[in-house]
Formats: sequence, structure tokens, C-alpha cells
Amino acid sequence: MSTMRMAAVAAEFGRDLEQDFVIVEKLVDHARSAGAALLALPEACLGGYLLSLDGASDDPGPPALELDGPEIRRLAALAGDMTVVAGYCEQDGDRRYNSAVCVSGDGVLGNHRKVHQPLGENASYDSGDTFRAFDTPAGRLGMLICYDKAFPEAARALALDGAEIGVCVSAWPGSRTNAAADLAEDRWKRRFDLFDRARALENQVVWLSANQAGTFGSLRFVGSAKVVDPGGDVLADTGVEAGMAIADIDVGRALEAARRHMGHLRDRRPDTYPAGAPRT
Repeated sequence: MSTMRMAAVAAEFGRDLEQDFVIVEKLVDHARSAGAALLALPEACLGGYLLSLDGASDDPGPPALELDGPEIRRLAALAGDMTVVAGYCEQDGDRRYNSAVCVSGDGVLGNHRKVHQPLGENASYDSGDTFRAFDTPAGRLGMLICYDKAFPEAARALALDGAEIGVCVSAWPGSRTNAAADLAEDRWKRRFDLFDRARALENQVVWLSANQAGTFGSLRFVGSAKVVDPGGDVLADTGVEAGMAIADIDVGRALEAARRHMGHLRDRRPDTYPAGAPRT
């Protein structure tokens, strides 16, 4: 067992893909100089998110990139000896997905297409349909995107597939109604934080949460990148400002300690849980 340093980012990204890569390179270099082995960048950090979620915008959306295209290869080259997760708009034939990719210098390690789409997002993206964990140099990892983490089944599916680390990348905004003057007091920020801690605790996994910061179009993002341990305790948090949350954790030891007496995965009773529609 050994301690690993991991980092989650809150930062602002836009439509200019080249400028986004400048920002990504600086963040990767900063994480590397800090000794991080695993880095989580926000949802849509390559090309920016949507300008609004009400469907009223003429926004053409972010540039669509292919999983095996030059941009993802460029991201992998930047990652080098690190494991890096980043959000992008994925082009697959005539379909576009809101996706997250995990890369190292060896190439693509995993890819996730956002399954749960809030508000008007389905006007811009097709929906993914799977949750899978995969092996990386940093450990067995599973990815979610933003609204995915509001559904406990999503993170649970990753944990049951052996994920030791959950990485959720987001473009999570503040509330659109009754917005708080102080973003730290925003009710959507509180939900963001609650979901992060709950998903870590209920599955007893290490949890990295990256998020957009600043503003884009009509959206004001809550930042709040963080690292959470398997007991649901926040080890590092950026608050609502842009920044990088960095924490050291021995993943194997942390999982063992959390699961030793009360193993939430071990003690499940799936035979008692109704499948499909609620009982009437």
C-alpha cells in the first residue's frame, strides 16, 4: 500500500479550443509539479459547455472531437506519466455526446458518455447508456458527468464494477431561480457538495469532483472541486473560486478501513430491492 497524491480542478473554459489547451497544459504542469498522479479536469473543458440550459440560445455548442482524434492524442501527450480525466464533446458518426475521457501518455484508458441529461441538454447531445469501471495506473476508476451523480444507481454501478476511485467532472451552475448573492450560499452548490459526499460515503470509495468555475453564457458555475475520502469527509476543496484541490491518500488502506466493520457493498441485500417501477 502506498500514498498517492490526487487533484481536482475548478477552472473556467470557453469555446476557443486552443486557449483551452493552454489552460489544460498549465493545470497539468501545476499538478505534476505538485506530485499528483491523478488529475480531474472539468466537464467540457475542451471546447466549453452550453451557453444556457433553456434551449433558447442559438449556440452551436462546443467543437465535436473524435475519441481517436488528434485532440485526445494531444491530451494524452500532455498527461505523460499522469492519469488525467477531462470532459469534451464526442463525435461518433452523426451523434454527439457529452463525454469524459481518461488518458495517460499510453493513450485512452477509458471513456464515459453522460447518461442523465438535465433540462435542455438533450437538444445538444445524445445520451450514453453504460457505467463501467476500468483499470488505470492510479487504480480502478469509474467516471460520471455532472447530473449523473444525482442518481445513486450510477455511482453504485461503478462501485459494483470494482471502482476504487470515482471521478465526477461537472459544469454545475448555481441556481437559476432565487440565486444567492454569495455563491457559497447557493442552494445548488449545497446540492453539489452533498452529492459528492454521499456518493463517496454510500459506496465507500475515494471521490474526485471537478467543476467549471466562473461564468459562461447565462451560467454561473459553483466551482467547489474537491477530494473526498471513503467516509464522506472532504480532504481538500477549492471553494467557489477557481483552483486545484490536492490531497494525499492511500487508496487501498482507506477503502479497507472504511469497509472493515460496515461494508456497504458487502452488506447489500439486492434480493429485497424491487427492480424497475415502484410497487403499487
